[in-house]
Amino acid sequence: MDIIKIIGIGLISLIVIIIIKQYRPEFAVYVSLIAGALILVLVLDKMSGVINLLTNLANKTSINKDFIFLLIKITGIAFLTEFAVSICKDAGESAIATKIDMGGKVMIIAISIPIISSLLETIIKVLP
Repeated sequence: MDIIKIIGIGLISLIVIIIIKQYRPEFAVYVSLIAGALILVLVLDKMSGVINLLTNLANKTSINKDFIFLLIKITGIAFLTEFAVSICKDAGESAIATKIDMGGKVMIIAISIPIISSLLETIIKVLP
């Protein structure tokens, strides 16, 4: 199971970081980055299966495929933003983390405009 791999990578990295911080604290960030990258690769591998499933469902239904693509893109932005924010916080750079977080939120809002617009048009059509 991949969750066992993810937890294993996380716990082993934690132990290595605790040991490294005693002798060379500047290297702890590198271990964290490597662990994060490994975990991200495992997660992205599973994410491709979810994307394929959503694409197949969209093809079989009358759901607008552009909306499915936007939802996948929004989810990706949220995951990557959270990943980057966590790395910045681990490195002690909370100011940069806050700006990345804000940038991710703005990007999600900007990308969501077509969905929001379509939803509002549908509501207006239903209203008398």
